[in-house]
Amino acid sequence: MTTFSVLDLVPVREGGTLSEAFAATADLARAAERAGCKRFWVAEHHAMDGIAGGATSVVLAHIGNATSTIRIGSGGIMLPNHTPFQIAEQFGTLDALFPGRVDLGLGRAPGAGPELQRALRKNLHQAAEYFPQDVVELRALLTGDFDLPITATPGMGAKVELWMLGSSLFGAQLAAKLGLPYAFAAHFAPDHLDAALTLYRRDFQPSEALEKPHVMVAMNVFAAATEAEARLLASSQQQSFVRLRSGNPGKLPPPIADYTDTLPAPAQAMLAHVGQAAAVGTPAQVREGIAAFVQRTGADEIMLSGATYDPEARIRSLEMTMEACEKALVT
Repeated sequence: MTTFSVLDLVPVREGGTLSEAFAATADLARAAERAGCKRFWVAEHHAMDGIAGGATSVVLAHIGNATSTIRIGSGGIMLPNHTPFQIAEQFGTLDALFPGRVDLGLGRAPGAGPELQRALRKNLHQAAEYFPQDVVELRALLTGDFDLPITATPGMGAKVELWMLGSSLFGAQLAAKLGLPYAFAAHFAPDHLDAALTLYRRDFQPSEALEKPHVMVAMNVFAAATEAEARLLASSQQQSFVRLRSGNPGKLPPPIADYTDTLPAPAQAMLAHVGQAAAVGTPAQVREGIAAFVQRTGADEIMLSGATYDPEARIRSLEMTMEACEKALVT
């Protein structure tokens, strides 16, 4: 059976505060745990008014304290922004606080302009070139699979589950070579989905951590009592996508009825393209959309994404989705 998890960007809505955003993500994590989700992940973004997960390990500690059984993790940590030693310490600490519950998803894309590079005191594009070596070093800092001149404490011996993230063929290749589970970010970059999963499964090399390929794919899901209501909920995130692609990101805006009808053709085409990894509608429609996506990808896990302006609406959407999928044979 396919398992389900949640990706949250800790959205900050227009008229809202950071404190409210962090409270909402804890509420969503508790709802995900009640609904039977396997994982709750937070993604690292910086210098964006509408996303509050920049200090990812700190946010995960907040979520860990708000829950008791669900796995918590990064979807992901952008390793070029850090050193392997720092991340080993941070996630070793999380493992000590929440033993057996911590995932460490790693991404390569620095996603940063010159201003952020200066703020982080790093050449991020150069750092990205060392990503494979840094992943291997980070794993060694946690597992001791080869000797290093320094020991991370916390870190060494931590039972952290490592994941490789990607939206291109690079991450698939590295995940296959290192024998890591692979999570594909189809919810915002579906272009290379099928090719990446084929490559990963074909070239997978078993490791001590994983005997056979294991795939998770992220998709945007909005469920409501009616299709019109679900499309209204989705319009906040659609506005954010359009603003981001237009170079004008901001806080999560209120929903707009029939939003896509107001857009020029290029923006409609962009949203339609992203929408191939989405399910929006009634619980029955969402169930059918997820089942079709699982059939296409053969995913072992589906990660549910999708920000709503009203945090309670996202909780209801998640509950409807999980209840609907429990009634279906999604295999």
